Formats: sequence, C-alpha cells, structure tokens
Amino acid sequence: MDRDESILSMRPEIVQTQTGGSISAEELFQNRTLRPILKGQNDLLLALFDAYVVAHKGVFNRLALDRKGAYIDAAVQKDVAFRNTLKGIVIGQMTSKEFKHYGENSASYNKRISSMIKERFKSQIQLLGQH
Repeated sequence: MDRDESILSMRPEIVQTQTGGSISAEELFQNRTLRPILKGQNDLLLALFDAYVVAHKGVFNRLALDRKGAYIDAAVQKDVAFRNTLKGIVIGQMTSKEFKHYGENSASYNKRISSMIKERFKSQIQLLGQH
C-alpha cells in the first residue's frame, strides 16, 4: 500500500448532504478532503491547542466562556506560528493529488482551514485547556 492509499484508508468518512444546486470545486474539496482530515485529526488539534494554552501561561483557562471564543479567533488568526502548525497538520494528511489541488488555490483553502479549525475549537470549547 502506498502513502496515498494509507492516508485514505485511515480517513474517517463523513456523510455528505447535498443542499441542491451545483457545488463549487472549493466546497467539494472542503467536504471530501478538509472535513474528513479535520475529523480524523481532532484529538491532535485539541492537544495542540492545550499545549498552546500552557505555553501562554494558561490565560485561556481564566477567561469567561464568552471571551474564550475571541481568544480562539485571535490565536488562530494572529499567531502565525500556531496557524502554520495547524495548517501543517491538515496538509500533512493530504494525498499527493489533493495537495496539488490545494496548491492551485492555497490562499482560499488556508482561509477555509483556519475558519473550520476555529469553529471546531469553539464547538468543543469545554474540552479545551483541560490538560
């Protein structure tokens, strides 16, 4: 089994719901590639956020719930090293073909990746900063 086959065999399946109309190539890539990768890498992403919190003296843990969302937004948007690490976790799980497609519109996909990760963190906010 080659690398691409191994990656695809480990990737969780996500049931797709078609909302009618045509779907753009970006949405298709998001739904077929990015969402399954993020789901499969969820535990690692959460662990990385926990390490980020510890490295920043646990400020996140002292915030009120309504401020934690803003902290997540700022961490992902403004901390370039953190954002690049998150992005690397996603890119590292792409097949060669997916990576080629990603490279053709990386700026747009990077925005999608950041947005999806922020939403994933916010939806699991109770699990963040616990370790």
